[in-house]
Amino acid sequence: MGLRELERLRLILRGGSVIDWRRMHFQSREEVDHFLRLCQLDTSRSYDEAWARTVLADAVEYLRKTFDYRVAEAVASPTEIHDLFLYASGAKGLPKHRRIACIVLKVMHVIQHIEGRDLLFRLPVSEAGLAELVTEKVLGVAQEVQARGLPVVEFAHSIKTRDSLITKLIAKKETVAAQVYDRTRFRIITKSRADILPILYFLIQRLFPFNFVVPGQTENSLVSFKSVLAEYPHFEQFAAQLHLDRDYEDREDRASNQFSGSTYRALNFIVDMPLRMDAYLPPPEQDMRPRKGRIVFTLVEFQIMDEETARLNEEGENAHKLYKRRQKRRVLRRLARGLVVPKRK
Repeated sequence: MGLRELERLRLILRGGSVIDWRRMHFQSREEVDHFLRLCQLDTSRSYDEAWARTVLADAVEYLRKTFDYRVAEAVASPTEIHDLFLYASGAKGLPKHRRIACIVLKVMHVIQHIEGRDLLFRLPVSEAGLAELVTEKVLGVAQEVQARGLPVVEFAHSIKTRDSLITKLIAKKETVAAQVYDRTRFRIITKSRADILPILYFLIQRLFPFNFVVPGQTENSLVSFKSVLAEYPHFEQFAAQLHLDRDYEDREDRASNQFSGSTYRALNFIVDMPLRMDAYLPPPEQDMRPRKGRIVFTLVEFQIMDEETARLNEEGENAHKLYKRRQKRRVLRRLARGLVVPKRK
């Protein structure tokens, strides 16, 4: 693994955002094409190519109108969409193209999420339907993990019940349903701590694009970035090229789950999983919508830990039943505050 892999893994470990990056790390057209397909875009299909060009044109228009940016024609109208990523990585084009291509891609990243959310609101699909689609997608990769004999001892999924959702929303300070990120959740347990990073990188190569990890929603008490540098000394050569300095995490105010035990350890992160909705839309040649996007996003939680940590997490104050008990106690206090309520039988 090199600088590219180190940056992508760090993004997940700290719950960062690509909006803060100064450059991309793509080196070939094939690599970009693989990334676009993870984003559910196949630009060999004319309608996917047209949609990518629409998002690009929107981003260029926004930059020109809002900031009076002079976007080079090579960036505004590239021969291939792939070229944008190679420009932003410094692997193609003139040096001056790298910065503006990077800025354009950041705006495109935001626009595609806006479009995906808008499309989702317009489609006749339920939360349960989305959960079924994303579960099928993730379990397909889980089968690949098993077939390859990768060091994973458990790859399980769960969907929050209605009662669990109500309890969690009341327990949270911000009781907004949209802020429950773990309706659909996948738990991955590796054989050893050393297997976590390789499995994590496998997921962003086979399941979801690294840039779709939701910023600020990672809870990581298991794998610190500095421990990665210490355990893999060859990463030290890239320290000076990092987007953020090596001590950045030490200065961050990291929130933890208030109901977990003090020695509970895990890596939890949220992915805005892209899903194609062709089954809910007319065929591309008959699609008369003014905006012809076909991809939506749904939030999925991943929890990763090693087998020994999973065992320790079920001992003492970390036990799940005690976690739920602490959460329910908080809910009862909030519901009963300032009120006289009947005694429980």
